Amino acid sequence: MGVSGAASAARVGKVTVVGLDEVMTENVELALSLVDAKGEELSGRRVGYLVRQAEDETRKALEPFGYYDPKIEVERQRDNGTVSVTITVEPGETVKVRRSDIAIIGEGARDRYLKEDLAAFKPAIGESFVHPTYEASKVRITRRLAERGYFDADFLSRRVEVTRAEQAADIDLVWESGRRYDMGPISFSQEPNPIIRQSLLEQMVYWEEGSYYHQGKLDRFRQSLSRLDYFAAVDIVPQPDKAVEGRVPVEVTLTPAKRSIYTAGVSYSTLDGPGIRLGLERRYLNDRGHKLNTQIDWAQYKKAVTTQYRIPAFAWRDGWYIVKGQLVDEQSDYIDSRRIEFVGSRTGQINRYWTATASMHLLRERWRYFTADDGGGALAPLPDYQFATFAYPSLRAAYVNADNTLFPRNAVSAVVELKAGAESLGSDANFAQAYGSLRWYRGLGQRDRLIARAEAGHTFTGDLVSMPPSLRYYAGGDRSIRGYATNEVGPSIETDNGRYYTGGKKLLTGSVEYEHYFNDSWGAAVFVDSGSAFDNDPDWHTGVGIGLRWISPVGPLRLDIARGLDDPDSSYQFYLNIGADL
Repeated sequence: MGVSGAASAARVGKVTVVGLDEVMTENVELALSLVDAKGEELSGRRVGYLVRQAEDETRKALEPFGYYDPKIEVERQRDNGTVSVTITVEPGETVKVRRSDIAIIGEGARDRYLKEDLAAFKPAIGESFVHPTYEASKVRITRRLAERGYFDADFLSRRVEVTRAEQAADIDLVWESGRRYDMGPISFSQEPNPIIRQSLLEQMVYWEEGSYYHQGKLDRFRQSLSRLDYFAAVDIVPQPDKAVEGRVPVEVTLTPAKRSIYTAGVSYSTLDGPGIRLGLERRYLNDRGHKLNTQIDWAQYKKAVTTQYRIPAFAWRDGWYIVKGQLVDEQSDYIDSRRIEFVGSRTGQINRYWTATASMHLLRERWRYFTADDGGGALAPLPDYQFATFAYPSLRAAYVNADNTLFPRNAVSAVVELKAGAESLGSDANFAQAYGSLRWYRGLGQRDRLIARAEAGHTFTGDLVSMPPSLRYYAGGDRSIRGYATNEVGPSIETDNGRYYTGGKKLLTGSVEYEHYFNDSWGAAVFVDSGSAFDNDPDWHTGVGIGLRWISPVGPLRLDIARGLDDPDSSYQFYLNIGADL
């Protein structure tokens, strides 16, 4: 390697690294003093020194990748006072792990999960000794010791010996775990002022004092407190330095959230027309944590008022007792409908994947269709209203297993719901309903997603005529079969002003969608949806379309245009949705 210095000043020009992949090239460039000096005018002596240093700096930069004996050639060229340098590298063979003595002594030696981490330590014997992999494994075990309550854990030995001549690395890594600590007393503080009584918060602590310490318990507890939506901030701090007899106290600091939330917005749908939405939510009404939520939807063809009262329920499963009342009035070109419904329910979180809701419904509904021309061009109603009263229980279970609930790449979600009513218990007809839906997400490569969904429902009754519109199945729309208007697919009646869809006894739909993202924010989709709502035999309808996707700061935005292939009422349908996929 020729490195004789020039007496005159020179400017450092292009520095090129040849023979390495992209990641190693980047690491070498970050290590080169020549790259840092690029564009500067230096003395010939200084340039010569930097060129001489380039070989050692390149060698050091390759060691984290397991290359300890590369062949390196540094060449420089001078042109009009500018020095360009080319570094050619043959990395050679990587150093392999020859011996690996990795252990935990003390109480942690008997810990099953720590044993699994030791067994999974990388790099293993015979594998290339790559520093980032080694460090990641070491850090993972150190963190796991702390997560499982071994707060006194420390290294007894931490050494890696590399023998260049033999291309071998020997790992000697030993932890002393110390004792395993237990869960100690928990204290709460609400700043600046307490809003929830402490006895309610204590009900949410699902572990016993004196049980083994695990960070996962605190993480789950933090999630439970956050889901309550009482607090703007939740800070949970274990204090192992204050442990007494091996029990770690936990300090919980809670910052109350704003008590009232007011919402207002505008809406539009082809089914309901233009409208406004007003809402008031009281996050906490009293120190027992009761909540109240009221919402008014006032659209051209449909008005709805909903009030919901929630009471915390932690004695069995984290959840709520809920009492809800809703009044809906719909006056469209085809139907005059009004219903009032009261629902009492108990929700509960079974585990990290499953939630369940048991409810009791009391429904009173009145409706009639407009079907005939009165001779003056206006629609006339049927002579009499139909009335229905139903009292029935329902049971709903929901499953979500997702890598990211806002924008999942690998996820499965499912919903199963059962309803049943009997004339002997206050319903106008005997009936039972079973409904299920499934959504599946799979990431393909770095920027693609495949999404599939399906749903099915069935009503068991011998008196379908008595079933009100709200207890029938409908298909069509953005969450069903795109390419058709909301509720457009299914049983219908013909009127002088067109066709009106009355809902069916059964439901079956499915969808497949493929998304490709051009960058971290924008993408496009193609999809096909198919299915039907029906009484006896399905009348299959299929829609196809394309869409634009934007991962916005507030959640995914989906804009779709779709065309029905089976005689839709309109040629194209447009859909806009904002929010989480699951």
